[in-house]
Amino acid sequence: MFLVMGITGKVGGATAQHLLAQGKKVRALVRNREKAAKWADQGVELVDGDWNDSAAIEPSLKGVEGAFVMLPSVWAPSPDYKEAKGVIANYVAALSNAAPRVVALSSMGANRTSGLGMITALSLLEQGFRNLTSPVTFVRAGGFFENFLYGLHVAQGGTLPVYYNPTNRKSTMVATNDIGAEVATLLTGPDWLGQRVVELGSMVSADEVAKQLGEVLNLDVKAFAVPRAGWAEAFEQFGIPKGHTGSAEEMYEAVNAGWMDLGAEGTEHIAGTTSAREVFEAAQNAAKA
Repeated sequence: MFLVMGITGKVGGATAQHLLAQGKKVRALVRNREKAAKWADQGVELVDGDWNDSAAIEPSLKGVEGAFVMLPSVWAPSPDYKEAKGVIANYVAALSNAAPRVVALSSMGANRTSGLGMITALSLLEQGFRNLTSPVTFVRAGGFFENFLYGLHVAQGGTLPVYYNPTNRKSTMVATNDIGAEVATLLTGPDWLGQRVVELGSMVSADEVAKQLGEVLNLDVKAFAVPRAGWAEAFEQFGIPKGHTGSAEEMYEAVNAGWMDLGAEGTEHIAGTTSAREVFEAAQNAAKA
């Protein structure tokens, strides 16, 4: 039995799908059974609870061989990242009383402790898990190709607005399906001792993403770097409250500074196998279905 957190999201869902494909039993902690109904239909054991409650997390770990854990995405975190700190403390409390192998979703750049914006939460996660006795692997994933899916709608005029600058500079990117595949492999593969860090993804530029998007749309699509002065307004249009865009802005500044490139000391590397083109095609086909 394997516990998967965040099963109704892209990474948790991909992890569960790969585990089920291996014939493994999967358990998920869920707040909304209706939202997770499709997983129950596939045989996933649903446990009612919330990752903000350590008393709910601990029973969900009973009898599991391994657990995949992650933090909920918070685009407008508190200045002290109290949301992340609370979830991390609950994980640590629950995992300290259990001894399964643990795979935790982290991010490129989480080896640093400042100047990361939203990635700070994942740096705190890695720090918080350092004293766990369970074997832990931190999967430092690159930026998700799925974060460009807005391009299927906005790039019809031939331009894909991005926050990567310059647009021809490569940074680590990956498809969420590849993350799920690697997590499932780690959970079910050979044992390990202590803590490992796996950097997951390949070096890709925004220009390359735009080109592959164009191939799916049958258009000539070019990446356009949104001017730095316009970031706050652009993030507000994505739903981040006015005055709370600083963490998202700082994250992309870190990306553009090269802090999230491959090759941090003491890490392993797994390249992605799913292209941005395949992600765009899958989303387009799903929309047509």
